[in-house]
Amino acid sequence: MSEPSVDPIDLEQLHQRAERKGVDDDVDMTPMVDVTFLLLIFFMITAAFALQKAIEVPPSEEDEAAPAQTVEDLEKDSIVVRLDGDNVYWVGSPRWPEEQRAPSITDMQARVREARQGDGTTRGPSKMLVQANGDATHEHVVAAMDAGSGVGMEDIRLMTYEDGDL
Repeated sequence: MSEPSVDPIDLEQLHQRAERKGVDDDVDMTPMVDVTFLLLIFFMITAAFALQKAIEVPPSEEDEAAPAQTVEDLEKDSIVVRLDGDNVYWVGSPRWPEEQRAPSITDMQARVREARQGDGTTRGPSKMLVQANGDATHEHVVAAMDAGSGVGMEDIRLMTYEDGDL
């Protein structure tokens, strides 16, 4: 049997090809980095930023002891929005003889606006007390606080209660 013959020129060509492949394997990352930065800038510019409503909460002053207040004291000169466990609003005002039922958020907002306007001569209370049942949803509690903020309430307080507490 005879051994296969290998042409010396073919070995040289193979060796040169292998060397060239090693050089060509290095990838230039500069264009990829440029594209990444362009995409990043594009998405930052086109992103829609949602505007959030915010209710200002005054910082607590730990040095001063707050005087104890009862619920009755707070209700005397405040608009009271009571939210029961079924997410039904009850809006009370010092000038109304009894609470008014507001089954929806829109009705509650109308009642709060009416209570804040007061009678023709004087403006209504500038304080609001939101009494939320522990079973009420967060969405409805926030809607009540937003309604007070929307009509210009200066002082909004939140209180939770369970069935039988009030």
